[in-house]
Amino acid sequence: MQITSRRLARVRLVTLAVTLACAATLTAQQPAPDNSKVNARDAKAAQKTAEDQSNASADVEITQKIRKAVVDDSTLSTYAHNVKIVTDKGKVTLKGPVRSDSEKTAIEAKARDVVGATNVINQITIAPKSGAKKSSTKAGS
Repeated sequence: MQITSRRLARVRLVTLAVTLACAATLTAQQPAPDNSKVNARDAKAAQKTAEDQSNASADVEITQKIRKAVVDDSTLSTYAHNVKIVTDKGKVTLKGPVRSDSEKTAIEAKARDVVGATNVINQITIAPKSGAKKSSTKAGS
C-alpha cells in the first residue's frame, strides 16, 4: 500500500494535534514550583544569583569544593543537594530551600570548612514538605 502525500499530511496533522493535546494535559498537571516567589525576590539587583558567580579560578574552586561536599552527603535531601552556592571574591552566598534546619546548618558548616565562618552568607530557607500547610504566627493572635 502506497501512502499518498495527502494521506501523509493528514497523519502528520493528527500526530501534531495529539502531541499538542498531550503536552497541554501534562503542563496542566505539573505542580507549580515552590520557589517562584524566591526567584522573583532574587531577581532584584541586591540579591546574589548564579549569574553573580565569579569566574576567577579561586572562586570557582571554592564553589566546586562546597558543591562536592554537599552532593557527597547522602543524608541531605534533593532540595539540599540543589542549594545555590555563589562565590564572589572569596565570599560565599548560600541560597535556596532545604527540608530542615539541620540541613541548613550542615550546608553552612560545609561552606565554613572551605572558606571560614566570616565568609559565608547563609540565605537558605526551610521549605515545608509537599502538602504541608504553612502556619502563620502573628503577635496578638
